Amino acid sequence: MTVRVMFVSPAMTADLRQARFGGRSPLDESGTRAATAAADAVPRADLVVRGSSSRCRQTADALGLRAEPVEQLADWHVGSWTGRTLDEVGEADPEGLALWLRDPSAAPHGGESLRQLSARVERWLAALPAGRVLAVVEPAVVRAATVVALGLASEAFWRLDVGPLTLTELSGRAGRWNLRCGRPLGGSRE
Repeated sequence: MTVRVMFVSPAMTADLRQARFGGRSPLDESGTRAATAAADAVPRADLVVRGSSSRCRQTADALGLRAEPVEQLADWHVGSWTGRTLDEVGEADPEGLALWLRDPSAAPHGGESLRQLSARVERWLAALPAGRVLAVVEPAVVRAATVVALGLASEAFWRLDVGPLTLTELSGRAGRWNLRCGRPLGGSRE
């Protein structure tokens, strides 16, 4: 029973441009325009889901998708850091930020640790039915899925970049996944 999971990262927002944790700003004009233009390139899927953020919802809508929100695919819960920029957190809590970046079990913000995020995403991957799944999710979820699916060390999470409106694909099944990553959402429909 093969599963093909196709992750689409959301389009651009002001919060993303500012490196703001858990931002809630809407898609900006360029993000909406890019997502709308990419709608014809979205691969077909048997199941279409999305993260719960407004950015995921707005991107799915602009892509013409009827995507159901899935709580397991929510953005990384970063507690007291939500809405703050990386620079603001670095100034206010440099020790906490340093701990968070080096220890995958740390959650100095009072939210989820990297290990907790990864475990949540891993449970979702393990429960998927056979077929093609399209998920519009935040970059942290794509990175966590990639790390757990490939059995990488947690530290690899910090080395993965997921740009706006890119497609990252995992195919296989629990315990044996292959990766096709980071191609721009474009080209012909599959």
